Amino acid sequence: MVAACENRERRAKEAQMATIGDVARAAGVSRSTVSYVLSGKRVISAETKERIEAAIELLGFTPNAGARALATSRTNVLGLYLQFQEDEFAPAMLQYILPVSTTSRAEGYDLLMVTDPDLAGAIRRTTSSHMVDGVVLLDVTYHDARLEPLRQAQQPAVLIGYAQDSAGFDSFDLDFGEAARMAVDHLAERGHREIVLLTPPDHVATRGGSYVWRFRDAAIERAARHGIRLSAHPGASRHPEIAESLDRALDALPGATALIVHNDATVAALPRLLDERGIRVPQDLSVVGVFSQGFGQAFSLPYTAVESLPDRLGELAVAQLVRRIADPSSAGAPVVRLIEPGFFDRGSTRAV
Repeated sequence: MVAACENRERRAKEAQMATIGDVARAAGVSRSTVSYVLSGKRVISAETKERIEAAIELLGFTPNAGARALATSRTNVLGLYLQFQEDEFAPAMLQYILPVSTTSRAEGYDLLMVTDPDLAGAIRRTTSSHMVDGVVLLDVTYHDARLEPLRQAQQPAVLIGYAQDSAGFDSFDLDFGEAARMAVDHLAERGHREIVLLTPPDHVATRGGSYVWRFRDAAIERAARHGIRLSAHPGASRHPEIAESLDRALDALPGATALIVHNDATVAALPRLLDERGIRVPQDLSVVGVFSQGFGQAFSLPYTAVESLPDRLGELAVAQLVRRIADPSSAGAPVVRLIEPGFFDRGSTRAV
């Protein structure tokens, strides 16, 4: 029993002390070959890779992130900077975090998520100390104070969202103007002449969420082209205000035959809210939402929707950032892309 314990302790100490040189000797390869397998920077034959992986497993070797950073001047860590607002609908933000995380992992990077209320200070602290190789900035606002410290950083950055002055940064966002036009056109084709639009809360626009007015203004302009009366109202992000804002919007235009919901918290609660009002979809009211497939599945939403594509945005943003890190010169000029939305007809609209 004592001998078994001693053996376990010895193996544990060996695992803690194992180095990349030990792995190389056990696998019968050079240290650089082991390094290439760990970093994925070169293609190594399957047989050699299997020997190295077997040696790593046998020795219990774990690459030391600090040593790797000193050797390569990289940490293999990306920083994701965001701030959870008390007045926002958290599931809406989370659907953007997951694709950034999974794509980073697929690209060989760990993710450091920073939610410090002083994000500008956090950016300065983590970039100046070289804790991260690159920065993903989420929930970008129109006049975003975080862009200035990013411009001072040596690391490349990518924005998910739209800022007035994103010069020097790669930037990806949904084309919210096109999303609004798709929703209005869909209802116009079905003969709707009076439409209610429920937007995100006023405070989102006040703090610079440009997607609010980009969608709203495009919807109003498109409706005018079709000769449609469109009544836009701010929604809410908390109960009971969500129900109250929906009531106000529908009561303001009692002849409306269709509702467009560009508000995550409201659309998540919409099946229950409409049922409480005795409103049948689409018999009494046609509904078009703006949400992702994953969001719709999570809340069992039966509504036709303009797809907001958070997975696509996260994948594109991280892939471009990794290209910048690997070879800044080959990545070209900064990319600013507005991604065309998808559209899923789930039968929640009808002809009138």
